[in-house]
Amino acid sequence: MASQYITDLNCDMGESFGTWSLGNDAAIMPYISSVNIACGFHAGDPATMKKTVRLALEHGVAIGAHPGLSDLQGFGRREMKITAEEAYDMVVYQIGALAAIVKAEGAILHHVKPHGALYNMAAVKSELADAIAQAVHSVDEELILYGLSGSELIRSGQKLGLKVFSEVFADRTYQQDGTLTPRNLPGALITDHQESLKQVLKMVKEGKVISQQGSEVSIQADTICIHGDGATALDFAEKIYDRFKEEGIRIK
Repeated sequence: MASQYITDLNCDMGESFGTWSLGNDAAIMPYISSVNIACGFHAGDPATMKKTVRLALEHGVAIGAHPGLSDLQGFGRREMKITAEEAYDMVVYQIGALAAIVKAEGAILHHVKPHGALYNMAAVKSELADAIAQAVHSVDEELILYGLSGSELIRSGQKLGLKVFSEVFADRTYQQDGTLTPRNLPGALITDHQESLKQVLKMVKEGKVISQQGSEVSIQADTICIHGDGATALDFAEKIYDRFKEEGIRIK
């Protein structure tokens, strides 16, 4: 019998540098279906990008570009004042860098997911969302654009005719307007694995999430993000993978 629920499980990876280890990346790769690889602005470098692409190919995982703001010190998580043109240029540049490595490895780039502050800014600012979506479309209109469910980025991609994946987060809390709780506020991260599993199952099966304010928010879970950089990231990846199998949720 076919699975009633099918969802993509993605993880941000390649967020280190060439002489460093890839951390949890190799261990988590078997549990996910797509990977977002840092392109050098907020993290990553050519050697790390190549290593991560090769890891993804070994495990049959779809490869995506993860462009961010040019802010190594802040890991791309601090908002910066940028114009729409600057957003367009930096996204085209970063997609191009990873796409070249992917092509050199004999593979095909699957999607683009902005990182950190750039992602959150594009979720609510239509001019930035339009610029990012246009950048993706200009490079390759077959690429899938990943964006926060219900966000301006999803709407911008749809306007251009891009295929979009509405994304939800297993380990982040939500506000009643559907945005993620900013990381600098209390309770932004869910550290209890059982709470994360409860939230993600509700999102997949019901299309709902409970906000920090207690209200039920409608979302669409085409793809679920798990973070690979926490101390217990591998343990959670294993737990969500096993629980999905138990619940008949297919990861694809």
